[in-house]
Amino acid sequence: MKRISPTALQALKEALVHIYWYKRDLRGFLQNAFSNPSLLNSVNWDDNKRSVVDALVSHLASHPEIYQNEVLDLMVEVSRIEDFSHLERIEVDGKEKAEKARSSVVALKNIVGTFGQSLDEKRAGEERKLERQTKTEKLTLVKEQREGLLKVYQQLVIEPDAQKRGYAMEKLMKQVFDLFDLDPRASFRIEGEQIDGSFSFDGTDYLLEAKWQTKPVAADKLDSFSSKIARRLDNTLGLMLSINGFSADGVTAHSRGKLRVILMDGQDLLVVLEGKMELTELLKKKKRHASETGDIYLRMNDIIYAQC
Repeated sequence: MKRISPTALQALKEALVHIYWYKRDLRGFLQNAFSNPSLLNSVNWDDNKRSVVDALVSHLASHPEIYQNEVLDLMVEVSRIEDFSHLERIEVDGKEKAEKARSSVVALKNIVGTFGQSLDEKRAGEERKLERQTKTEKLTLVKEQREGLLKVYQQLVIEPDAQKRGYAMEKLMKQVFDLFDLDPRASFRIEGEQIDGSFSFDGTDYLLEAKWQTKPVAADKLDSFSSKIARRLDNTLGLMLSINGFSADGVTAHSRGKLRVILMDGQDLLVVLEGKMELTELLKKKKRHASETGDIYLRMNDIIYAQC
């Protein structure tokens, strides 16, 4: 690690001595400038200002392996000071104090030169690296959680108890919506109506109804769910999930007039849990398809065919 030159350190000390007349103001500036304000505890603030500055900078410079970035950031921060009106307002020799501070800052700036820009670029690079690392860690976590949910779903496929499977399905869907940050709410009952859950997506609130029955969901089940949606605010839609699909007459009947529901089946859910498509992307495709064509049941095969 290359040490900061003695000339640069001396220029920093001179600037710090002059940019504030009162020690309390200097201390306030340094508390905001340092990422770790406890560094200020290393000096005796009862000493005169020059002794305080000398002790502080010398302490930091003597441990470059720990504090070099702090010193470099401080040099850049001080070199960018342009307003010295707080010194000009001092009754005794205010203008002279301001000019001395300005000169010391200019001297530091001449030493820092393009270093400040290089340091900013370095910091920006580090931030981008950290952002990429955070994104990668988040993707890894999402992948692990999704794989866990897939295992739960695979166990439900072989679960013989239909009622137990249904309750577990509601819980599973809440976890899926959580995974995609869709602000889900677990099942609830309102005025005698059982709602399997709700979530928010793309500025719209959705009610969820999940069915896992042997036969495709018939028109009467869609009628009942659509009636629940109709009693909500106008911007409320419904998502009905039926693992074994929907009857053709039900889909046709509810693909006319005002569309309130979009449909999702077991193949859709499996594609999401296998990581082949984001749930948010799937919902967006289904909603757009319904808006453009009136068809509330965009099947996964049609999505795959359209992408080929």
